[in-house]
Amino acid sequence: MREYLLTLCITAAVTYLLTGPVRKFAIVAGAMPEIRARDVHREPTPRLGGIAMFFGLCAGLLVADHLTNLNEVFEKSNEPRALLSGAALIWLIGVLDDKFEIDALIKLGGQMIAAGVMVMQGLTILWLPVPLVGTVALTQWQGTLLTVALVVITINAVNFVDGLDGLAAGMVCIASAAFFMYAYRIWYSYGIEAAAPATLFAAILMGMCLGFLPHNMHPARIFMGDSGSMLIGLVLAAGAISVTGQVDPDIMRLFSGSERNAVHQMVPVYIPLLMPLTIIAIPAADLILAIVRRTWRGQSPFAADRGHLHHRLLEIGHSHSRAVLIMYFWSALIAFGALTYSVNAASMWIVLGVVILSAIGLALLLLPRFRPRTPRWAEAFVPPRYRRRGGVQTETQEAGAQEAAAPAGQYGPAGPEQPAAVDGQSPVTVGVSGANGATAIGGRGGSKVRI
Repeated sequence: MREYLLTLCITAAVTYLLTGPVRKFAIVAGAMPEIRARDVHREPTPRLGGIAMFFGLCAGLLVADHLTNLNEVFEKSNEPRALLSGAALIWLIGVLDDKFEIDALIKLGGQMIAAGVMVMQGLTILWLPVPLVGTVALTQWQGTLLTVALVVITINAVNFVDGLDGLAAGMVCIASAAFFMYAYRIWYSYGIEAAAPATLFAAILMGMCLGFLPHNMHPARIFMGDSGSMLIGLVLAAGAISVTGQVDPDIMRLFSGSERNAVHQMVPVYIPLLMPLTIIAIPAADLILAIVRRTWRGQSPFAADRGHLHHRLLEIGHSHSRAVLIMYFWSALIAFGALTYSVNAASMWIVLGVVILSAIGLALLLLPRFRPRTPRWAEAFVPPRYRRRGGVQTETQEAGAQEAAAPAGQYGPAGPEQPAAVDGQSPVTVGVSGANGATAIGGRGGSKVRI
């Protein structure tokens, strides 16, 4: 466990320290597109955060290769090298997209090629545990198609949910934490060495997300871009493939006792089928809804819009930070709920706990304008908007006061919703107004980015 934690910390430190220089490089390189109608941020923000995340991945693998216990993962398995090869390819495609906006079909082809590269080096699904049937061995073509499909779905699900500051990185970090605990239990409790690569991938993925989050939380100073979202999606899929298709369920020796006990004991075998789905449950639901919505309107499934789940949370009145925290809550509930069920499937307390937490989550969705007030003794530890200052002023009033105090000529003739040109630049058109709190998508005088 200590070596996994060391790998996680090194990955997080390298990612965190490199993100600042990468931000300056992205600004100089011009990887800072104009604000689009579907965006919720108010200033052009540099992308290419995936560069720092990729070097964090490389640092984590390099450190693990030189640790005593984790070195066996590289000696007995080719999966880490397969992951690095696929990650390098998908990262390069993402960097090109962040800079030049390549076509969606080209990106899809690149995702399939990256998945194929990993399959060629041994990171593929060999067998599949099926309930009431047992372990089903897959042919080479079946395993390849299933692996490529899982990689492409996971990458695009994570990419689709990357719409708010800190959302994708936080959700993937929560999912990878649950997956790490699951894979570590298989490796440590059952003594199955084949689960070690997936445990390592989950630890590195947590480090990548934790190192990037301080720079990406609202208001974000840099976005991960497709170079980051596709990268963490591929690493997440690689861990799921490693556990699902490489660990033989028969080694767990769970086929003993009565039929009822055998069903309960087989839960850890079936969870690999469900865990990848629970990890990306929210992003996958968003992906499916987006495809159905766009197809129903006669649009391309790859056409961008403002109908994602996080956009809807903003429209009903949730602030930016609150919408992100709600998505975090549901991701943690689904991922850790499945993890807890895999440990003790016979306990009704687990089901009851999930039901209660789901009710709490629904209550949070129905209270978009609730604003917590922090006790005075804890005000030094929370953001300024949660502090008491002689009466709480609503965020809408604060925004109105700032607009009233703005000097004349700061906004264009269209009013505060449309900023005037700054330093000869054309005005930036922002998205639809009406969102509450820090994500009010109103105009903002000036669109410069400070380095």
